[in-house]
Amino acid sequence: MFQAFATIVDDGDEVLLPAPYWTTYPEVVRLAGGVPVEVFAGADQDYLVTVEQLEAARTPRTKVLLFVSPSNPTGSVYSPEQTTAIGEWALQHGIWVISDEIYQALTYDGARSVSIVEAVPELAEQCILVNGVAKTYAMTGWRLGWMVGPADVIAAASNLQSHLSSNVANISQRAAIAALTGPQDAVATMREAFDRRRRVAVAELNRIPGMVTPTPTGAFYVYPDVTGLLNREWKGSTPTTSLELADLVLEHAEVAAVPGEAFGPSGYLRFSYALGDADLLEGIQRLQALFGTR
Repeated sequence: MFQAFATIVDDGDEVLLPAPYWTTYPEVVRLAGGVPVEVFAGADQDYLVTVEQLEAARTPRTKVLLFVSPSNPTGSVYSPEQTTAIGEWALQHGIWVISDEIYQALTYDGARSVSIVEAVPELAEQCILVNGVAKTYAMTGWRLGWMVGPADVIAAASNLQSHLSSNVANISQRAAIAALTGPQDAVATMREAFDRRRRVAVAELNRIPGMVTPTPTGAFYVYPDVTGLLNREWKGSTPTTSLELADLVLEHAEVAAVPGEAFGPSGYLRFSYALGDADLLEGIQRLQALFGTR
C-alpha cells in the first residue's frame, strides 16, 4: 500500500479515504505528500460509503480513491452493484483507485467480494490492486504481497521497492506459490470456523444494551457502535470516548479492543474473532458481565 501511494500521489494530491479505515492508510498518504480526505459511513450504513458521499468530497485536487472490500476494521463488503457504481464514478472523473483486496476470500452469507476491475474493466488503466497471502492463508509472518496495475506504474513501484527492501525472500515466494497453487481445502475450513465465530460474536455482543453490532460479511472483525455505553459510570469511571472505554474494558474485563480513534471517529470498538471458539465466548461473556448483562 505504501508503494502504491508513493508511486502515484504527488504533493498536495487529495486521497478519498472511506472511514472507518485501517490505521496505516492516512499515514502512508501523508508520507507520499498527499492529503487524506475522510468520507465517513456509520453503522446505519453498514460502514459502506455511497457515490453521493464520494462526489460531495471530490474537489479539483482529488487524485485517488482508496477502495477496501472486505474492510478492516468493519468487515463490511460492498455488493457487486455498489462496487460497479463506485468504479464507474471513478472512471467518469478520472480518479485513480487503489483497491486493497487482502480479505477478498473471507466472505460469508453468500456475499462475494467483486474486484472493482472485474466490475468495471475499463478502470484497469487507472487502478492498482493490492493483495497478499497474509489473511487468506494465515501467512502473516511471511511478509509477501503483490500489486497489479498498469505497466508503467508497476515499473515505477519496482524501482522504489529496489531501494526499500530489494525483494521478498525466496523462501517466502516459494511458500506463497505453494499456497496459491495447492489445495484450497484449508481456506474453506478456516472460513467456516470464522463464520461460526462471527455469528456468535454478533449475537452475543448485541445482547449488551448500548452496543450496536452490525453483521459483517467479510474479514474477521466486528465493529460495534458503543456510543450508548459512553458518558455512563462503569466501575467508578465514566468514559466519554471509545479510547477511554477500551482502557476500561482492558482493565476490568482483560479483553483487548482497538478503539474507533485508530480508524476514524470515536464511538466504536474493533474486536477480532480470529481466535478459538472458547476464548471468544469467554471474552464476550466478560464484557457482558462488565456491562451488567450477566
